[in-house]
Amino acid sequence: MQLKNIFLVLGIALCFSACTSEKADLLVYNAKIYTVDSLFTVTEAMAIKNGKIVATGSASALSARYSFAEKLDAEGKFIYPGFIDAHAHFVGYALNLLRVNLVGTKSWEEILEKLQDFAKENPTGWLLGEGWDQNDWADKKYPDPVLLNKLFPDRPVLLTRVDGHAAIANQYALQQAGIKGGETMTGGEVLLEGGKPIGVLIDNAVELVNKIIPPVSEEAFNKAIKKAQENCLAVGLTTIDDCGLDASVVEQLKMLQKNGSLLIRLYVMLSDKQANYTYAEKNGILITDRLTVRSFKVYGDGALGSRGACLLKEYSDRAGHHGFLLSDPTHFDSVANWCNRNGWQMNTHAIGDSGNRTILNTYARYLTTGDNKRWRIEHAQVVDPADINFFGQYQIIPSVQPTHATSDMYWAEERLGNERISHAYAYQSLLKQNGWIPLGTDFPVEDISPFKTFYAAVTRTDAKGWPANGFQIKEALSRQEALRGMTTWAARANFEESQKGSLEKGKWADFVILEKDLMDISPAEILSTKIRSTFINGEKVYSSQK
Repeated sequence: MQLKNIFLVLGIALCFSACTSEKADLLVYNAKIYTVDSLFTVTEAMAIKNGKIVATGSASALSARYSFAEKLDAEGKFIYPGFIDAHAHFVGYALNLLRVNLVGTKSWEEILEKLQDFAKENPTGWLLGEGWDQNDWADKKYPDPVLLNKLFPDRPVLLTRVDGHAAIANQYALQQAGIKGGETMTGGEVLLEGGKPIGVLIDNAVELVNKIIPPVSEEAFNKAIKKAQENCLAVGLTTIDDCGLDASVVEQLKMLQKNGSLLIRLYVMLSDKQANYTYAEKNGILITDRLTVRSFKVYGDGALGSRGACLLKEYSDRAGHHGFLLSDPTHFDSVANWCNRNGWQMNTHAIGDSGNRTILNTYARYLTTGDNKRWRIEHAQVVDPADINFFGQYQIIPSVQPTHATSDMYWAEERLGNERISHAYAYQSLLKQNGWIPLGTDFPVEDISPFKTFYAAVTRTDAKGWPANGFQIKEALSRQEALRGMTTWAARANFEESQKGSLEKGKWADFVILEKDLMDISPAEILSTKIRSTFINGEKVYSSQK
């Protein structure tokens, strides 16, 4: 064959190959990709089209099959599915960015200094702060608000505890709310001294003040959401479960999605309020690209740190006190009945062993073996050994936050005593009930970082490696279990495992590129791991590279 004929044949072959190859948008290659599929497959490349993964495998095989509009060289870095936070308060975190940040403060005096500085920069309106925790102070008692009242005699102040289950109000705010002392309520307490309120409000009592605080402007709301979204994308979060929003806030989020401002995906639980049930009945379940609303968030009891968690036996550090349920048990039953009839998911905050027992028994009246309702217990911190089988028997999902264990471990035994602490924060035991467990942070109660979730789940230690052998290390998760809890299992808890949570054909191309390999690095390196890029629908939404 003449040389020119050989070139002609090769040209025709190449043309035929190019014309018959499938078109795709993006090839990601030269990577170590953890697909987190059922076999925990690791591969080197993936092809993306129209925001979804169309194939994974070797770069050469994918290049032979597809022609790509773009190619991304991952430079040998490590790719994971986008992280999913199964329990957080995204909008609350966003609004906190407009308030004085009290997280990590070590004394009441430090709080007052921060508040005065904030007041100078924000000279009008309510003074709102978030994040204090008296367990971090040398004097772990609730503060005397006398100086607070002197500093701000005619401007309302409300400072909410890190878990949202207690707050400190000045006298002016109490007056504005009509709180005089002697108020009685289910699931709440106004602390008194000499028959008069001292400004410390526990659980439902906080709402007496919260409900009179003016809402933020639309402009401020949108600005706060934008900043919060940027912060979350920067740590690799691509989906967040927002646990407890009102219908009015959902409408605001729908507008942000409509105008393209909402990049991150949100799985919203409506708050347990009559107006929200009316909204749900009228509008039905909402499932869209970036916003899903199909569940209700209910509060069973309070928090352990503020001694509001409902315990079967009295607190070890407060004689005669058992905490309290935040509603009458008949209310929980009515919500379960409504959710069961209307096909909505029920997700209930339960911390104490009595709180968990109450909710588990309520669920059991409406769930049967083999159900796929995926009703959840949020936190499940203290579960009596006699009750843990309810999770497996009725396929109830324990949605837990590993950093709670390592934040609370310094003082939790004081509240619970030696016997109860032994079966608290029992994540491995809860995992065994159904064979899977979703993980979250509960931010802004804890930090937004999913690396802290991973680290706490695996090591059961604080950032300094204390305690040396881990806090109840038998309840630690393996690295693979922790990663699944932050990806595919978290997606499953939201009925979304067919769309996200792993990097497989047909799923959204939500992924992160990391500088280090979480599956291989030393525990000490986990917390210093950095996100190089975050992608949603195959589009880069965050990059650390300037």
